[in-house]
Amino acid sequence: MKKLIALFAVSTIASTSAIAAVEMGGSASVSYDDNGSAGGAVNMDGASTTTYDADITLTGTTGSTTVNLGWDVDGTNPTLNIGSMTTTIGPLSVAVDFYNEDNSDAVDDIARTGMPNGNDDGGVIADATVDRSITVSLDAPIGDATIGLDDSGDVTVSGTWSGVTLAHTVKDGADKTVGSASIAGMDVSLTNDGGSSTWSIGTTVAGAAITLNSDKSISAAFGVTGNIVTVSHTAERAAATATANAGSGASAATIANTNATDIRDAFTTIAISRDLTSGAALAATYDTLDSSLTLKASVAF
Repeated sequence: MKKLIALFAVSTIASTSAIAAVEMGGSASVSYDDNGSAGGAVNMDGASTTTYDADITLTGTTGSTTVNLGWDVDGTNPTLNIGSMTTTIGPLSVAVDFYNEDNSDAVDDIARTGMPNGNDDGGVIADATVDRSITVSLDAPIGDATIGLDDSGDVTVSGTWSGVTLAHTVKDGADKTVGSASIAGMDVSLTNDGGSSTWSIGTTVAGAAITLNSDKSISAAFGVTGNIVTVSHTAERAAATATANAGSGASAATIANTNATDIRDAFTTIAISRDLTSGAALAATYDTLDSSLTLKASVAF
């Protein structure tokens, strides 16, 4: 009997050692949405809905190499939704994304409260692009800069100087520059992509975290850890044609595969979240767009 116990102990230690560099995590939630007294968000029918979500993540590390995998497991057939690997080879850093995300956005012409023409937002109707990629970065001896080259031929130079972080990507068609800095208690970020600029400013006032974005949306979060109230206002979304969304010089095929942007009224959400002693979290969110109330219970591990 003692020999069996000793053998079991040895095998347990060996198994634990073999998976010591593997970490598992995940999250699960269930949400109830009354769909609002103004007629509901879908088909204007006002019927309540219950939705479910569950995800599992797996992270394996050996030496300087890390692999991340994730699955959406709330359906009948689990599907991969995360797949990446990072490693180093001498002075080179290698990042691999082997999950091919489908960003298809089917045409949506269903009239809703605050969205009389539907809820299209300019995305591609059918996503035929391959999102798998590999990026090789080199810590080049040019000050604090890093040079990266991906398999599409894009070159990115990034670094932090005097507290300002900058990244400039030279790519086919239009370059992209991203910058961020903390100035006088404010976190400022700016992105210029092919001549189109967006920005965000965040700061804390009297314990409330305030964020203002270039699309005129603003949010404020206040409270204590585990008991937070967040108020967010989203500005009206202007309409745009598929031709405008596809960009200057786009082919007829590209325009045909691009959604228009439907107008949407401005709206405000008020969310109250609280961590429970059970380890779960409970949140209630009121949305003025369709006067709906959503209750959500969630847990992360």
